[in-house]
Amino acid sequence: MTRIKPVRTLTGACFAAVLLFAMAVPASAGTTGTTRYVDCAAGSDSAAGTSTTTAWRSLTKVNATVLHPGDTLRFKAGTSCGGTLTPRGSGTAQHPVTVNTYGSGSAARIDGQGATAAVFLHNVEGYVLRHLDITNTGPAPAATQQRVGVYVLLEDYGTGRHYTVDDLTVHDVNGCDCRDNDTSGGIVFAAGGASVPTGFDDIRVTGNRVTHVDRAGIGISSSWQRRASNPTGPGTQFVPNTHVLIEENRVGDTGGDGIMVVNGVDPLVQRNTVAGYNTRSTDYNVGAYAWNSDRAVFQYNEVSGGVAPGMAFDLEGGSSDTLYQYNFSHDNGAGFLFICPSGISASGGTVRYNISQNDHGDGFFGVITSPCGDEPGTKIYNNTVYAPTAANLIQVYGTSTMQLTDNIFVGSPAGSVISDATSTYSHNVYQNVAAGSPLGAHPFTGDPLLTAPGTAHSRTDTAGYRLRTGSPALHTGTPVANNGGRDYFGNPVPSGSPNIGAYQGCAVS
Repeated sequence: MTRIKPVRTLTGACFAAVLLFAMAVPASAGTTGTTRYVDCAAGSDSAAGTSTTTAWRSLTKVNATVLHPGDTLRFKAGTSCGGTLTPRGSGTAQHPVTVNTYGSGSAARIDGQGATAAVFLHNVEGYVLRHLDITNTGPAPAATQQRVGVYVLLEDYGTGRHYTVDDLTVHDVNGCDCRDNDTSGGIVFAAGGASVPTGFDDIRVTGNRVTHVDRAGIGISSSWQRRASNPTGPGTQFVPNTHVLIEENRVGDTGGDGIMVVNGVDPLVQRNTVAGYNTRSTDYNVGAYAWNSDRAVFQYNEVSGGVAPGMAFDLEGGSSDTLYQYNFSHDNGAGFLFICPSGISASGGTVRYNISQNDHGDGFFGVITSPCGDEPGTKIYNNTVYAPTAANLIQVYGTSTMQLTDNIFVGSPAGSVISDATSTYSHNVYQNVAAGSPLGAHPFTGDPLLTAPGTAHSRTDTAGYRLRTGSPALHTGTPVANNGGRDYFGNPVPSGSPNIGAYQGCAVS
């Protein structure tokens, strides 16, 4: 049977066509599935497990059962099961294995009690995890001791398809400060092995709450990274992770990274909130970023509370055509944007229509830094950066071919430094910038007349970054090709004489 690829929106005739196709496919025998119930407080492993009155009691019983397409595991609300849920058997995209809660009350809890994982999907596919409480706290971990809330691991598997992780609460996971394929954290997908090229297709991580985990909040990693742009990466070839959607999650107090995507091809990371990251790590960490990925899109996200030297966003190594747009970053200890290809090829990043508020750097790091090499083709335009406590607005180490166009930069009253001798600047507005900073072509200096800068509390509370009547940023920008067509606020971008900054609407009196 031909697999139907996930799409973002289906309307009108397209919806009808897909519906008719789905109706035309005959249901296979046995795909209606069996529902099994688990009550870790009052069930019995000698019972049938097929009704609420004959529920099983332990994860041991569940883990000994082979599941089939369309099967459902339901854990009783308000109860807690200790140990690791390691289900056997796979579902399909059309008939996944579903794991969720039944009954009234709080979501059923799976408590890993310090194991490698609380929920461990190992070399299986076609799963939906929904409305569960996941935790995994144990003794202080050794330096390399992995510990995860929800861990999806494929080893020498090929391509694993269809994983939905939705409406989970994942909290209190004290794993090691480990990166790469032994990443600890809240929700982790890992493509491993060494003999069979392995990756994921169709990952949906949506509507989850991930708090107080080490080290990553939500992470996708891979041992199959090697390609021309990453010639020293692990593995013998590149295996993409495709159809990745990470949406509407709330991530907070992560020891390391907030959201990390490795080997993504066209991944979409949107409408997430990351509040507090790099809180316990000794490594460098980022609020939301992609590594060794192509055409990753990060949009409508809010990232705040990163502890220096972590930064909100990052254009990283091995990646091409990463896009950051319509994001709100604020109160990050290091800054708004990091550019760090780490000595390997990366190119074509675009950063546009973002608002950065009070990303200060504690006097050590600027709003934009590039200490790891150049990313050719990087374009940074129509952003509004309000950093009244930043000692440095921009710090570039070595050479850079970045193009910074139509941005508003507001520094500290004492004068923030732009240290960059090689990037190209054009049509930017600067306020409180130190003397001697390179301003480039057609600069505007002075107050951009933002309506109420510094007053935003969330991504949807940013009206203070509109422009008042008389602003030097009104209609003084230069057009940028392929500009996306909309600004941060949803206003259309005019074809000629755009505003400078993230706001393209009319003046506000």
